[in-house]
Amino acid sequence: MTRYDDILVDRADAVLTLTINRPDTGNKFRHQTCLEITDALQRYRLDPSLRAAVLTGAGEKFFCIGGEHDHATSLDQSQVLPVLDVYQAIDTIPKPVIAAVNGFAVGGGNVLATVCDLTIAAEHAVFRQVGPMVGSFDAGYGSWYLEDTIGRKRAKEMWYLNRKYSATQALEMGLANEVVPAVDLLDRAHEVARTVSMRSPLAIGALKAAFSGRHNGVSGQARMAHDQLLSVYLTTNEAREVSAAFTQKRDPETDRFWS
Repeated sequence: MTRYDDILVDRADAVLTLTINRPDTGNKFRHQTCLEITDALQRYRLDPSLRAAVLTGAGEKFFCIGGEHDHATSLDQSQVLPVLDVYQAIDTIPKPVIAAVNGFAVGGGNVLATVCDLTIAAEHAVFRQVGPMVGSFDAGYGSWYLEDTIGRKRAKEMWYLNRKYSATQALEMGLANEVVPAVDLLDRAHEVARTVSMRSPLAIGALKAAFSGRHNGVSGQARMAHDQLLSVYLTTNEAREVSAAFTQKRDPETDRFWS
C-alpha cells in the first residue's frame, strides 16, 4: 500500500508526519483508516532514515473522535475495526510517535493520543471518554494505559462520568506533556520530534521496549531482545566466529571473540 485515501503522509528529514484526513467526520477512523495508519507506521519502522513521527488530525477542530463502525453483517472477525493494530504498532515499534492534538480527542481518539509516546496539545484541545454514553467501552489500551498515565481514580472518572477536559486540565493530569497556541502546534511537535531524532536510535528503541514490556509480556521482552540486543550482537566478532565455525564444521576460535 503506497497510496492512501484517509491519511496524509509527509516527511521532512528524519521526521514523518501522519495526518488523519477525514475532518468532515471528526477524523474518525474506519477500517480503511486503520489499515492505512498501520501500513504507514510499519513503513516508518523499516525506514532507517526516519527516526521520529508526528500524528495529528486534519483541520483545526478535531484530532480524532473515535471509530466509525459499519453495520455488522456477520459475527466473523472481518467485522472488527482493526484499531488495536494501530495502538499496538504505536506502542511497540522502536521509534517514537508524538501526538499533536489539534482539537477534540474523544473516545478512541483519546486512546490514540494516550498510547503515543508524547502528547503536545493545542490550547483549545479537548480530551474526553464517552463510551458509557454511547454504549461502548475500551477494556484494553483505553483503560490500562489511561490508568498508567493519569492514575486509577482519574481514569475511572474519565470513563464513568464522561467529562470534558481542557488542554490545561490534561496537562495537569498528565494526559499532555505540553500545551501551546494552536498556531504553534505542528511547529512545536516537529521541534520535539527533531530533538528526539537526534538521540541514539538504539537507546530510544530499547526504552520503548522497556516501557511497553510491562503490558506486552513476551512481545515487549522480544522487542528488547530481538530488535535491539540481537541486532547489535550479530555485528560482533563473537557472533561472526561461531557462525563461521558452524558453517565450516569446526570448533570456534574463542580468541577471535573479542579481537
